[in-house]
Amino acid sequence: SSIVPGTVLILLAGRFRGKRVVFLKQLSTGTLLVSGPYKVNGVPLRRVNQAYVIATSVVVDLSKVSVPDIDDDFFARKSEESKSDEEQFFSTEAQPAVVSDERKAAQKAVDAGLMKAIGAVPMLRAYLGARFSLRNGDKPHLMKF
Repeated sequence: SSIVPGTVLILLAGRFRGKRVVFLKQLSTGTLLVSGPYKVNGVPLRRVNQAYVIATSVVVDLSKVSVPDIDDDFFARKSEESKSDEEQFFSTEAQPAVVSDERKAAQKAVDAGLMKAIGAVPMLRAYLGARFSLRNGDKPHLMKF
């Protein structure tokens, strides 16, 4: 209930665990659309399950941020010509990960608005760039985020 557009979230699992991200909107499948922004902490536009985030009390003003029409189809992988199982097993060439121009354009559009909103709040850029971690003796159930 505390997750509203603009809320800063802490990711708890996955490749970017411990990173702070900005919540943009909820997608039709119930997943959350978040962004780092990429320039600040390297987190691109991603879908995240609500169970794997902690909402903080920090909220970014998203009134001037345009979130393009991003839905679950935006994240679907493009199917390529599939090789036979044997060819795929014995192939030695590694397929490089290529980011589509559509994703790059969407990331730039979102980041431009987010960077303006983040720049208006003092110390927010440093807060988003810092990793979250727990140490011995920390009691997360008693912390106020």
